[in-house]
Amino acid sequence: MARGMPSIASLARLCQKLNRLKPLEDSTMDTSLRRCLSTLDLTLLGVGGMVGSGLYVLTGTVAKDMAGPAVLLSFGVAAVASLLAALCYAEFGARVPRTGSAYLFTYVSMGELWAFLIGWNVLLEYIIGGAAVARAWSGYLDAMFSHRIRNFTETHVGSWEISLLAQYPDFLAAGIILLASAFVSCGARVSSWLNHTFSTISLLVILFIIILGFILAQPHNWSAEEGGFAPFGFSGVMAGTASCFYAFVGFDVIAASSEEAQNPRRSVPVAIAISLALAAGAYILVSTVLTLMVPWHSLDPDSALADAFYRRGYRWAGFIVAAGSICAMNTVLLSLLFSLPRIVYAMAVDGLFFQVFARVHPRTQVPVVGTLVFGLLTAFLALLLDLESLVQFLSIGTLLAYTFVATSIIVLRYQKSSLPSSPGPASPGPLTKQHSSFSDHLQLVGATQASVPEPGELQPALRPYLGFLDGYSPGAVVTWALAVMLASVITLGCVLVFGNSALHLPHWGYILLLLATSFAFLLSLLVLGAHQQQYQEDLFQIPMVPLIPALSILLNICLMLKLSYLTWVRFSIWLLLGLAVYFGYGIWHSKENQREPPGTNTTSYLVFPRGSLEETVQAVQPPIQAPAHEPGHME
Repeated sequence: MARGMPSIASLARLCQKLNRLKPLEDSTMDTSLRRCLSTLDLTLLGVGGMVGSGLYVLTGTVAKDMAGPAVLLSFGVAAVASLLAALCYAEFGARVPRTGSAYLFTYVSMGELWAFLIGWNVLLEYIIGGAAVARAWSGYLDAMFSHRIRNFTETHVGSWEISLLAQYPDFLAAGIILLASAFVSCGARVSSWLNHTFSTISLLVILFIIILGFILAQPHNWSAEEGGFAPFGFSGVMAGTASCFYAFVGFDVIAASSEEAQNPRRSVPVAIAISLALAAGAYILVSTVLTLMVPWHSLDPDSALADAFYRRGYRWAGFIVAAGSICAMNTVLLSLLFSLPRIVYAMAVDGLFFQVFARVHPRTQVPVVGTLVFGLLTAFLALLLDLESLVQFLSIGTLLAYTFVATSIIVLRYQKSSLPSSPGPASPGPLTKQHSSFSDHLQLVGATQASVPEPGELQPALRPYLGFLDGYSPGAVVTWALAVMLASVITLGCVLVFGNSALHLPHWGYILLLLATSFAFLLSLLVLGAHQQQYQEDLFQIPMVPLIPALSILLNICLMLKLSYLTWVRFSIWLLLGLAVYFGYGIWHSKENQREPPGTNTTSYLVFPRGSLEETVQAVQPPIQAPAHEPGHME
């Protein structure tokens, strides 16, 4: 199926087909998205997802309570940590230009069940994230009007004191979500235009803050009299890093939108790199000028930037900063609501979620049902719930997704790359019903090059020294090495995070456990590195695999272990609900299992897919071409 913009004649034919649709599961429906996003569109989408409310709220909180002026180091370390995850997303986004982000990446390398759980958690991340940003947007606007909106609501509607519920219903937050959902449902170009506008205003305001902030800078605020540059020491910098890490989670919206990119092979890695660099530069420079303008211990965590200009006598500048914060939060909200229905769409076309969410509007070519339904759900949460106790869900869901994507990179690098040439179990014949789902149709971007030895086999140069590893079947040693690496990472993370006091070991036992887990981790990396990987010269690929993905996994595990036990309890409950949905609906409607021929085990794809990425699913999408040469019709 062509991915270009449909012609008028093809749209007319499509409308005729839609008018004759039978029940959804027995009909053919349009499930294609329009390739209309340029590199600039994707870059600003990523910038909008990262440089948002965190810049105006998180900076002051971390500077005052955790790191002091060294908050700029916290942002720098967090940016490097985010870069490790971003590289994994960049490679997958270029190789697999389909919507779905972490869900899709896990699907192609680790199987259906793991992919569903990741997609289920990403849904929660986007829903709660959108509701939280909307409430922050409402609160900031309410503060600009001296809390008149809140007072009016409490007077005429009422308030309540119930656990998990907000003190009063936030109609403004719910309204902005519904308005943003309406704009997102109008199409990717409309969403992109709005994101361009708000992102441009936000970046201009950030530039204004940096320039005027350096003019008003007072180096005395970093002196020892004010507590010094790092008043909380190295531990404060690292504690700030754990919080600042979540300010960079917006780049995954670029990977989630790769199917709508005009040239994903080039634009996805470039957009991720540029947006992450812009976000890191903005956070570091703004935190620098903020702590130079006023003493760090006197910052107002709720509105640090605007308050800093107010206190220096530049009230007009404070209003500009407030306007910029509103625009920045608009971009975050648009990015979240743009990505949310596309994750649902990817799961629905694979049969793992209700098929109504796979329907794409014939004119705008966006999953309009998912946009409106989940927009209403997000608005309902923003209206009633107190999201402070649920915000940590954002971090644990994001970190788990990053961990699975990094693991998927390692798995994919050691998979055999070959294109099926004849129909087989994974290639439906002419009498088999065709589905436009990821599980039926996928093609790696770029030509597959034959390599000797095959991926997963021991490298020829090392066979004289490691010949004992060459006696196993290709991929067996890699599988065991990967399992050892993951086990050692989890153990090493527990040792580093909880320390000797929590483990109740003698000092020598703690040191021995630390050395043993570190040795197992390094040994597994060496074994993985000794085996042949899959290389494609015409695509972006992460350097130093498996080292970089392994470091990303280790960092993510450490950060997850620092979360409270209540977060893990709530997260476990959410996972159980997801498993109920999967085994109650998804496993029975899975397109992957429907492709299994009679007499085979229909659950063979639940844990790990068989064969290579290309053998797992069939490709009908043609190689991505320049937008000017893309076909302009739809079948």
